[in-house]
Amino acid sequence: MPPSSQRPPAQFIASHDVAQEICKEACEHIHTLSAPRILVLAILGGAFITMGALFSILLSTGVETHGLQLLLQGLGFSVGFFLVILTGAALFTEANVLLPVSALNCSRTDMLRRGIKFWVLAWVGNLIGTMLTGWVVSLAQVYSPEHYELLSSVVAKKMHYQQVGGAEGWFSLVLSGMLGNWMVGMAAFLAVMGRTIIDKFVPIFLAVSLFVAGNFQHSPANMAYFSMIMPTGAGPGWWDAMRWSIIPAGIGNILGGSLLVALPLWYGLRPSRCE
Repeated sequence: MPPSSQRPPAQFIASHDVAQEICKEACEHIHTLSAPRILVLAILGGAFITMGALFSILLSTGVETHGLQLLLQGLGFSVGFFLVILTGAALFTEANVLLPVSALNCSRTDMLRRGIKFWVLAWVGNLIGTMLTGWVVSLAQVYSPEHYELLSSVVAKKMHYQQVGGAEGWFSLVLSGMLGNWMVGMAAFLAVMGRTIIDKFVPIFLAVSLFVAGNFQHSPANMAYFSMIMPTGAGPGWWDAMRWSIIPAGIGNILGGSLLVALPLWYGLRPSRCE
């Protein structure tokens, strides 16, 4: 074996160092960004996610093979998440991993207050961004009947829990939201490990495709699909969408990012505290 000085550099950041990288990024976002800047980045994040949702429908329209259709939807949606990662836009579900990791590793007395502010602004900004982008797309573009038929089918899957109803429907939806943010959180975690553009995209594509294929619930993604269908006069209406998709999915996303990603990785890897 060649001496360590002759070994090629690692092609990715080791997993036990990723938490520190995430912590530094989260601390920078929380402590340097003003509320208006957070809101603008969150609006941008919502816009990117909506374009990813649009791309997922465009790619998979007319595809009869179920597995291939889901794979293409995952590819399309992962583009939106990839744009969020590369540009530094703010996404509510990504923050559900960044902020708990930061809270576990950074000794900041005002972390909770600033973190909650970031969370709220990210969610509100994502909603504004998705609604504006969906509205603009509806004014600018007209797609095939098959496109809108597939979009309606995707939205119907998002609203499945309303048919279940009651506490059981909400409980299942929150659990699905936890699983959704588990995959999205791992996509964000693995993207930090990558050193090149391709290194970042491949794990994002794989994790996001799994999330899409499993129909796990993701609050900003659901906002995006609803924002595309509401201007057409179809869809469940914003009141039902909020009650039976966006809000309970968001609660599950918070729990999933904290309990399924941040906490077990922090405990298992034991990264050192931020400087």
